[in-house]
Order: sequence, then structure tokens, then C-alpha cells
Amino acid sequence: MKPYAQLDIGKVKVFPLVSRRSLSEVNALMVDPEAPLQPISENSSARIRDCADKIREAIKRRAAVMLIYGAHLVKNGASLIVQELIRSGAVNHLATNGAGTIHDWEFAWFGQSTESVADNVLTGTFGTWDETSRNIHIALLAGGTRGEGYGQSLGRLIHEEGVEIPPAAELSKLIVNDPNHPLTAARAELLAAINDHRLPSGWYALPHRWKGSSILGEAARLNVPLTVHPGIGYDIISNHPMFNGGAIGRAAGIDFKVFGAAVSNLDGGVVLSVGSAIMGPQVFEKSLSCVNNLRIQRGEPIIRDHSIYVVDLQDGGNWDWTRGEPPKDNPAYYLRFCKSFSRMGGAMHYLQCDNLAFLHHLYQELKKP
Repeated sequence: MKPYAQLDIGKVKVFPLVSRRSLSEVNALMVDPEAPLQPISENSSARIRDCADKIREAIKRRAAVMLIYGAHLVKNGASLIVQELIRSGAVNHLATNGAGTIHDWEFAWFGQSTESVADNVLTGTFGTWDETSRNIHIALLAGGTRGEGYGQSLGRLIHEEGVEIPPAAELSKLIVNDPNHPLTAARAELLAAINDHRLPSGWYALPHRWKGSSILGEAARLNVPLTVHPGIGYDIISNHPMFNGGAIGRAAGIDFKVFGAAVSNLDGGVVLSVGSAIMGPQVFEKSLSCVNNLRIQRGEPIIRDHSIYVVDLQDGGNWDWTRGEPPKDNPAYYLRFCKSFSRMGGAMHYLQCDNLAFLHHLYQELKKP
């Protein structure tokens, strides 16, 4: 059988970020956590008060409080609010998708993000921004040689404003001397990138002028786990000659296991799924199954007594999810972000609410004595 034809990504022409017409600017976007709250429904207010109580109880028992969020949370300016939640200890694990990290990094380094997909796909320029893909790949490739996942590697790059790139000769020696080492594949990936893309060895300095806006950078500074769950080909870092699905997959594989460590501490804990229609429910259900599998093998009870708060702008299919999932002939059955979480044990609550407003109200509620 012949190998299938492949597109030569190595020939994609890339452009500097400064040449892109960016649609959002970090200083205009970020919402002050202490700013006045925007109005929300009384139903949402009541659910948020209940959520804050559950978080306080979880913190007392040292259980996991997980914030799983989509990219729009960053694009809507909630990053400073999320930072306050992790500084206060109200959230002890964060998880996002690849796009969530791309906007976070672009704001931290460039001060701007977001482009017109419709306009730029037609000109072949959508996502072809050199610095974004290059620097995220460098972070993942270097982090892989330290056994770090996606979130920790990229967070370190932002927080430390650079990364150490080992000499090619040193990597070659490590590979030859110990080919069976667990980090050999990651070392080989970085070595290939050094040779193919002329990466300099030593300290790769990369100042981030707006790193104070970064959830990734602050999580790294505080050593709070932030895991990233991308899809290969989902994100604009695929549109670059440095695209390396192996490096992305390796980093994401580590993060799935880190995510599972948080889920394993979820008895009496809280899950906040905020604007994550696909990644959050898909990753969580597999992770919870893994954790329960291991517990059952040890003769332990499965995860229980956890609370799940799902937040989205949609109306939840106009279904009362406290009744469980709807029948298959109801369109609401096909809302993955509701249905999956309703199957995960514990108590699932759905809030139709703007994601920024939800977190802002939650932060203010948690400040109350």
C-alpha cells in the first residue's frame, strides 16, 4: 500500500505578528476584579451563592476545585479575575484548550490577539503568525526534555521570560548514551527542531511586556497546575513550518495525567466548567473513568459528593438538568456540555450566564466572610 499524500506544512509562509490586524488589545480588555458587577438574573445569583458555599466547603476539606475554561474566557477579559481566584486558593486546578493558551500567550507577549477568521482564511494568512507558533513550540519542545506538560512548559516561558535550550551536541550525547531513557523521544524532537529551524543554544530570552495579564504565567509563578488539552490540527500553531504534532501530543499526554491527579481528589470538591462546550466534558468523563477504575482496583469507593457547575450562554436546551438527561428525541440530549456532566455523578447545576459575569460575581461572593 502506498503512503497517503501529505501537505508540506514546512513550506507554509509565515508572517510577523505586527503585520496582523488584531481585533483585541489587552489593556482595553482586562476587567478589574474590583470593578462594579454587571447585572445577572436572580436565578444565576442564587446558583453562584450556592457555588461559593460549595467551594468554601471543598477548601476546608482540601478537595479539588477545578476551573475548566474555554478560550472566550481569556478573550472576554476575565484573566485578572482568574488570577485572584488562584491566589486566594479558591481554585487549585485550571484546565483549558489550545486556543485558551494561544490568546493568553499573545496578550502576554504582544499585547494583542484575535483575528478575522473569515478574511484571513481566504488570503491564506489565518493563523500563519510566526512568533505565536514558534515560541509555543519552543516552550513545549524544551519543556518536554524536562518531563513537563503543555501548561507548565508554556507558563514557565511566560513567567521566566525565556527558556534554556540545551546544545545540540549535549542532546545527541544523551540520546546515544541512553536511548531507552523516558525523555529520549522528547530530546530527539528538540534536537531535530534545533537543526531544522536554527534554534540557538543557551538562554532564549523572550521578554513578555504584558505578562501580568497571563493566567498561564501566574499559575506557573504560584505552582498551581494548569493543564492544556488541545487537538492536533485544532489550533493555529499547526499553520507553521515548526508544527510538531508529536511534541504537542506528548505535552498534552502529560497534562491529561496531571488533570487526573486533580480529579482523584474531587470527593466533596467542585468542578466549574465555564464556556467549554467540547473539551471540558470530553476530557473530564475519560479522566473520571480512569480514576474510578484505579479506585475500584484498590477496593476503594468511586468519586462522590462532588458538585459540577456548567456555565454557558445557551439556554441548556430549555431542559431542567436537575431531572437528569433528556430523552434522545429531545434536542437538548445533544448538548454535550450538559449531557456529559449530568452523567458524572455528584450534583450537576447548569447556569445560563455570561462567563465573565459568572466568574466576576463568584469572585465577589467568595470575598464575603
